[in-house]
Amino acid sequence: MHGHGDEDHEDELTDAERGDMVAVLLRRETLRLLTVGIDIGSSTSHLMFARVLFQRQGSRAAARFVPVERTVEWRSPIILTPFLPDGTIDARRLSDFVRRCYAGAGRTAAEVDTGAVILTGEAIKRRNARAINEIFAAEAGKFVCATAGHRLESTLAAHGSGATGLSRARGACGLHVDIGGGTTKLALIDRGEILSVAAFAVGGRVLAQDSAGEWTRVDEPAGLAAAGLGLGTSPADLADPAVRARIAGRLADIVTDQITGLPADDLGRALQLTEPLSRPAEPEYVTLSGGVAEYLFGHETEGHGDIARDLAAALAARLRHRLALPLVDPGQRIRATVIGASQFTAQLSGSTIHLGDPGALPLRNVPVVRLAQPLPGDLDPGVLAAAFQRRAARQDVDTSGPVALALSWHGPVSHSRLAAVGHAITRVAGPADGRGDAGNALIVVVDADVAQSLGAILTEETGLRRRLIVLDGVELADFDFIDVGEYQDPPGVLPVLVKSLLFAAAEPMV
Repeated sequence: MHGHGDEDHEDELTDAERGDMVAVLLRRETLRLLTVGIDIGSSTSHLMFARVLFQRQGSRAAARFVPVERTVEWRSPIILTPFLPDGTIDARRLSDFVRRCYAGAGRTAAEVDTGAVILTGEAIKRRNARAINEIFAAEAGKFVCATAGHRLESTLAAHGSGATGLSRARGACGLHVDIGGGTTKLALIDRGEILSVAAFAVGGRVLAQDSAGEWTRVDEPAGLAAAGLGLGTSPADLADPAVRARIAGRLADIVTDQITGLPADDLGRALQLTEPLSRPAEPEYVTLSGGVAEYLFGHETEGHGDIARDLAAALAARLRHRLALPLVDPGQRIRATVIGASQFTAQLSGSTIHLGDPGALPLRNVPVVRLAQPLPGDLDPGVLAAAFQRRAARQDVDTSGPVALALSWHGPVSHSRLAAVGHAITRVAGPADGRGDAGNALIVVVDADVAQSLGAILTEETGLRRRLIVLDGVELADFDFIDVGEYQDPPGVLPVLVKSLLFAAAEPMV
C-alpha cells in the first residue's frame, strides 16, 4: 500500500501469482467482488462494504472490467476520528473500530477482494499516514491508500456524493458544496466534468466540546470569527448558545458568499485553503454533502457536541434569501466518499514498450494523472505541460515522485509531435538539468503504438533523468492507480493491474 510521500510495503502477491491472475482474467467476462471503502478524516471516520459486478469491455488483448452494478451492503457508524493528546492518530482505537466493523458486517479480511483507504485533513500528515499504513499493511496487495489534499478531497466529495453523476444525467452545470468538520469543499461540475475546485476552512467542528462537555476546541476559523464579532472564546463564553450561534452565523456568511459567487471579505480570504473557485460556467443548481448537509436536508436533528447544527440553521436562513437556485440532495451526504476499489482490472502492454530500466519493476500503486481530452492537432509543449500540471494539482499528486502520466493520442504520428509531447512531459515530471530524483520511476501511458519512439525521445532528446517506462495499449481513467509487473519475455509484454476508486451511484432527491 502506498500513500503519497510514505514508504512502500511489500506486496503480498508474487509476480508468478500476478501472472496467473492476469491469465485468468483475460478469460473472464464478468467479475463479482466484495470491496470496502474506508474514510479517515480530521473529524470523522467511517467504513462501508459494497458488492460490485464488473463486466469486461473492449476487444483488444486486455481485460478492462467496468462496474455495471454496485450495491452497498453495510455501512458502519460514523465515529469521531480518534487522536492522541499529541495530535497523532490513535492507531489502536482506529484499528479496533475497523475490526468491530468487519465483525458487525459479518465479514473477514479473507472475504474482501479489494478496497480503498482515503485519508484527508490531519490524517494525511506523514506520522499519521504511517500509523494508518501499519493498520492495513497485511492488506497491502488488495488496498489502495490515497492521501487527499484539499483539491483532491473536493474532487472526491463531488464524485462520492453522486454530484458528478447527477450533473452528467441532467446534462447541466451544478455547484457541489461539501461541508465537513473542518473544511468546506466546492466543485463546479458541467455535464459530469469537474471544471474547478476550491476549499476553505469552515466546518461543523471548528468549535466543539471535549469529553467533559466543555467548549474547549476552538479552531482558528472559529477564533477569527469570534474576534471579528468582539466575542470571547473561553469555555464560559462558549457555554452561551447565543455566542455559539453568532459565531456559526458569521461562518455561514462565508459559505453563502462562496456559493453565490460574491467576492470574499477579509475573513473569507483568511480562511481560503486553495485558490478561489473559478466559474467558467454558471451553475443551474446546488448540491450539498458532508455532515452539515444531514441537518440541511432534515436527516439529522440531534447535536453532536459541535456547531454543525447551528451552522446548518444559519446557512439555511441565508440561502433562502440570497440563493435563487434549487438545492438538491445528491444522495450520499455525510458518506460522500469511495465505496471501495476495483483491483482486478488486468491489461497487457506489449506492442511498442519502452523499458528504460527493468530494475525499476515491479511497481505498486502508482497514481495516474490523465488528460481527459485527446491531443490537439497543434501541440504546444507549454500548453500540454500546463494541462498536466493542473490535473496533477487537482489530484494532489507530486509529479516528482512515482507517477503515471496518461494521454490519448489524436492526429498524425510525427517526430515533431512526439518531441512536443516529450518536452511537455519533461517539464512536468523532471528537470532536464539532471537534478531530478533518478530513483523515482516515471510511467508514461499512451493509447497509440508509439511507446518506443516516445521513450527514445524522452531519454535521448529532452534530457529526462528518471527511470522511465512507456506503455501502450492500456486504458486508464480518473482515480486509477496502477501496478506494473516484471517484463514477460516471451511473449514480450508487461502485465498491468489497474486499481480504480469506486463511488456509489447517485440517489438524487430534490
